[in-house]
Amino acid sequence: MATEPPYFTEARAAGRLAITEIPKLELDAYIANYRGKTQIHRLHHIGTSSTQLYLEALKAAIAAAKRGKDVELYKTVSAALFQIVPDDPDATQDSAWITKTASEVNKETSRLELELKGYRNNLIKESIRMGCEDLGHHYHMIGDLANAVKSYSREREYVQTPAHLVNMHMHIVHVSIDQGNWLNVQSTISKIRNLQLRADEAEKLNPKLSIAMGLVNLASGNFKEAASCFLGTDPRIIGRADNPNDPEAFNEILSPNDVAVYGGLCALASMDRIELQQKVLDNASFRNYLELEPHIRRAISFFVSSKYSSCLAILKSYRADYLLDYYLWRHIDEIYFRVRSKAIVQYFIPFSSVTFEELAKAFSADEETIERTLVEMIGIGSLDARIDLEYRLLVARQVDARSELHRDALEIAEDYERTAHLRLLRMETINAGLEVKSPKSQDGILSQAGEVFGTEGSKGKGKGGIRGFFA
Repeated sequence: MATEPPYFTEARAAGRLAITEIPKLELDAYIANYRGKTQIHRLHHIGTSSTQLYLEALKAAIAAAKRGKDVELYKTVSAALFQIVPDDPDATQDSAWITKTASEVNKETSRLELELKGYRNNLIKESIRMGCEDLGHHYHMIGDLANAVKSYSREREYVQTPAHLVNMHMHIVHVSIDQGNWLNVQSTISKIRNLQLRADEAEKLNPKLSIAMGLVNLASGNFKEAASCFLGTDPRIIGRADNPNDPEAFNEILSPNDVAVYGGLCALASMDRIELQQKVLDNASFRNYLELEPHIRRAISFFVSSKYSSCLAILKSYRADYLLDYYLWRHIDEIYFRVRSKAIVQYFIPFSSVTFEELAKAFSADEETIERTLVEMIGIGSLDARIDLEYRLLVARQVDARSELHRDALEIAEDYERTAHLRLLRMETINAGLEVKSPKSQDGILSQAGEVFGTEGSKGKGKGGIRGFFA
């Protein structure tokens, strides 16, 4: 076995991600599902996280970066390889390529800005819009995301058709996802959904909006809403990733396989067994995605059938793959904790006590992990039980049914007594003529005050004020 590079030892000591398990994914086949910069971002994440795939992933990332125009991204991935394997030939930055590419980028930027200036002078709206769009594409390609958003946003005053407006907003969504600006993604999606679009245009657009909104909810830890978004994604995008020019493909962000994985895991973390059956397994449209990742469908089926150990075993076997996912890795520990917590609660219902050893066998985990999970579950109130550390038992809280019944009966009696007392008090108040009625005149409060102080009204008739009251 090859010696682990010191980079990963230091990363593990610093609390960063360092995965030693061999993932199930085939890197070439996996990365072929994507296009654009997401390929490089995903390869960079895999290269800096996996002790098994770091060399292959980072070399592929460097090659992909050199096919583009983003000099800073190339510097980032080559620097990562230099940190891990300093003596690798690809770890040395290609100064000639950097100089040449930077020069080409500057020339192209100047050309596009000059063209846009000419279009503005000619006052042709469509030309100005296209000039802003071309400049936005250029900034996005070279990694200047802030200027890309500004360029796309400038299209707004020159847009003449709803289709152009949708394209502008979708470009902003794409750049904002690359920025990690999820608030801007959410607000832009809301703007798109408020537009009046033809039925066929909306049908083509909805899968992309569902995926983008699912990522927004996933980033915020709202797994229930994220699951709803991914489960509601139209399967029409399946099979379109093979054609890079297909306008309905969205694999510059996520692949159809990712929709299956994200939707399935978020559903497992946030839904009960009835919901999983109805909203996932019986979902005809989402079934098309589950066919791409059959292990997700098996895990959900096992959970619905109360075969928790089999479900957790599948999730455990794919944990390394999920930690290597660019968007998912931050949430895997929380998702797995929620799935395990729900399973423990359901498993523990028939028992008054159960040993840590039995729980560890039932949930494919070691006793230390089970103990930590139980402590956290009891701490947040998701499990009503106690832990006996001497005998290493999980003990259900004993409820005295007779005491519970007596307490409920006393509460009902006290409530009845209080209600009866208030009703009698009201009856006596009415009989004694002490009830204060609401005023019927337009004078409102003044009329009521006149009655109290002995006047005939608010217009000064009879004895008025306090003197009249004591007269």
